[in-house]
Amino acid sequence: MSAIRRVVNEPCVQEGDPEAWVWQDISARARETLRAVLEASMQTELTLRLGYEPYQRDPELHSNSRNGCYQRDLDTQFGPILGLRVPRPRHGPSDFRVLERYRRRAPWVDRLAQEMFLAGVSTRRVGPIMESLLEASVSASTVSRVAAGLHQQLQAWHRRPLGDHYRYLVLDGVTMKVKGPSTTLKRVVLCVFGISYAGRRELIDYRIARGESEQQWSLLLEDLRARGLTGEKVQLAVTDGGQGLINALQFVFPRVPLQRCWAHKLRNVANQLRVAQREPCLKQAAGIYQAPNLREAIRRFRQWKAAWQTAAPKAVECLAKDIEALLAFFRQPPAHWRKIRTTNAIERQFREVRRRTNPMTCFTNEDSADRILFAIFTHANQRWAKSPLKDFTQKY
Repeated sequence: MSAIRRVVNEPCVQEGDPEAWVWQDISARARETLRAVLEASMQTELTLRLGYEPYQRDPELHSNSRNGCYQRDLDTQFGPILGLRVPRPRHGPSDFRVLERYRRRAPWVDRLAQEMFLAGVSTRRVGPIMESLLEASVSASTVSRVAAGLHQQLQAWHRRPLGDHYRYLVLDGVTMKVKGPSTTLKRVVLCVFGISYAGRRELIDYRIARGESEQQWSLLLEDLRARGLTGEKVQLAVTDGGQGLINALQFVFPRVPLQRCWAHKLRNVANQLRVAQREPCLKQAAGIYQAPNLREAIRRFRQWKAAWQTAAPKAVECLAKDIEALLAFFRQPPAHWRKIRTTNAIERQFREVRRRTNPMTCFTNEDSADRILFAIFTHANQRWAKSPLKDFTQKY
């Protein structure tokens, strides 16, 4: 009845809101039940540890004794339990299987904080949300410490075995800032995105590196190959055109055809044009990849080249030198073309990375950056696993 009185007297419960009264009553009862279970479990464990029931100690047989209780507040999924009585022995630690020493939150609460972090909620927003749900005050620094518990999951994910079931690979990098000893350091996150034969999208792995050199890309690709992604079934690897990445791909996966990203290439072409030339030139160039087949694309390229050779020779040269890699996607099923002629599939995730990281200005260290990236990419992989691309499940 005391629990019911506390609930009835709470100012947030309105007389005309019986639903809120019922649910708060259930929460209050659940807290009291959990309190009784925890306190009884700790008393039982202490009895087994000491070897005698309360008030039955024999000084000649038992060297240790009970030393009263102390009170501890505990945040749980039913709300805070205030003044939980924790028994303690006169000698030895006061930790129990049901309640670790110094623990102020139930494991469920920490898991909730981790899941919110993985779902994309910033550390500063987790605290207010949990306070509104559980009446539990959790600071941003506490959420960061809880998130640090993801380290084992993160390492296991980076080392997990991989299958050779990817049809397409999309590779690109995104920059971020990390604090150094005396100045802010620029780091590049090298990412490998895959689309399987069943149409499942997945951020396969990433590596925080100092740049997009051939050596850094090779380290990532060699690691993927060692874990099972041999590249034997990969039909196409889509890149942004960085020479270091291209060299690494040709060394690690020499049999995989390369597809240059049209979005990146057209930006490069635009840099070789005068402002007045950009709209008509790029519009005609876009017609090349929009062609219905490879033969028509080649014809349109030749027309574009003839039209702009004199007016913009550098722009023509920029596109022409990579035309074979730009048209590689035409050898794949037409339903796949929109997904594999650019790196847009992975660029969308980069926008999410920037959305999460821009408010932070820069990361304290690479480990904190790694955890944020793991959270973002894990959440994306979970979402993609539920919605495979329909066009990729058809047979051609």
